[in-house]
Amino acid sequence: MSPLLTPARTRGFLRATVAAVALSSVLLTTGCGASDQSGKDAKATAAVPAGFPVTIDNCGVRTTYDRPPSRVVTIHQHPAELMLALGLEERMVGTAFPDSAVLPELRKNYEAIPELAKKEPSFEKILDAEPDFVYGGYGSAFAENEGRSRKAFADAGIDTYLNREYCGKKQVTMEDTYDEIRTIGEVFGVPDRADELVADLEGRVGRAAAEVAGEPEVPVFVYDSGDKSAFTAGGKSLGTELIRLAGGENVFADLDDVFGDVSWEQVVARKPEVIAVYDYADAGSVEEKKTFLLSQPALADVPAVRNKRFVVLPLTATLVGIRSAYAVEDLARGLHPESFR
Repeated sequence: MSPLLTPARTRGFLRATVAAVALSSVLLTTGCGASDQSGKDAKATAAVPAGFPVTIDNCGVRTTYDRPPSRVVTIHQHPAELMLALGLEERMVGTAFPDSAVLPELRKNYEAIPELAKKEPSFEKILDAEPDFVYGGYGSAFAENEGRSRKAFADAGIDTYLNREYCGKKQVTMEDTYDEIRTIGEVFGVPDRADELVADLEGRVGRAAAEVAGEPEVPVFVYDSGDKSAFTAGGKSLGTELIRLAGGENVFADLDDVFGDVSWEQVVARKPEVIAVYDYADAGSVEEKKTFLLSQPALADVPAVRNKRFVVLPLTATLVGIRSAYAVEDLARGLHPESFR
C-alpha cells in the first residue's frame, strides 16, 4: 500500500511503564590543589541561578528544576524548532523525527545537532546522548510499549516534557502555542527571549488577520491523507483556528475531535473552495495528494478541485510550536490573494 493510502501517523498516546537504568559514577580527583579547585567548582555548581527553582506541571507530571537543563534531546521537529527559536541550540545534544524542511533561519543550527533517528529513537539511543531533559512533540515520544515512558526516564534521572497539545486537552488554540513558548522559556531561564518570541508571533498573526479583516469566510477542507475516506482536521484542532484567523472556515469544524475520518460524500456536500494539504514525511508527496484529489470523478464538481485551489501547509506548521503563526499568513495569502497584492 502506498504511503498516501496508509492511515496518518498516530498522533498521541502516553502510558506509563518502568525501566531501570544504572547511573554513571562520578570520578573524583585527589591532591591538595585538585581538592581546592574541586571545592570551588562545587560551590559554583551549587549556586542557584536567578529565577530558580522553577516548578512545572506538565501532563500530570510535576517537576522542579533547580537550574536550567543543559543537555537536551528533542523528539519530533516542532520542539526542536521552538528550542532553536529561543536561542538554545548550545544545550541541544540530539534531535529526532524531522517532519519537513526546517525554517531557513533555523536550518544551519538544526543541521549542526546530531540526528539520533529518522523516527522516534530507542530509549537506549537517547541515553547514549546523556541528556538531562527530553522534550517530546507527539505523545508517541514517550511510548510505554517502546520502552520510552516518562517514568523510565525519571528512573534514569532524566526530566521530560511533553508538548501540551498531547496532554489530553481537546481544544487547542494559539494561546497554547504562546503558553508553550513561555513555559519552555521559564524552564530554561530565558523568559525575556520567550516574551520577545511570543510578541513576534502575535505580530505575524495580527498583521495577517488584519489584511483579511472584513473579507467573506472561505470554506476550507483540510486533506491530511486517505483514499477510502478522508483523514481531516476537526473542530478541536489548532488547524481550525489557523483557518479562522486567516479568513476561512473549516468545513469540518463540527467534527468533535482534533483529527478524524470523513466520507468523500461529506466532502462533496460541503463544497470547499480551498483545500489545505498537510505535508509531512511518509504520507505521500504533495503532488501525489493533489493528483489523487484531481483524479477522482466524484470530486470533480467540488469548487476547490474544479478550480485547483490548494494551499500547502507543513504538518509542523499546524501544531503547537513556532510555525503556527507562519501558517496563518500562508493560509491568508492562499484564501484571500487579492488582499496581499
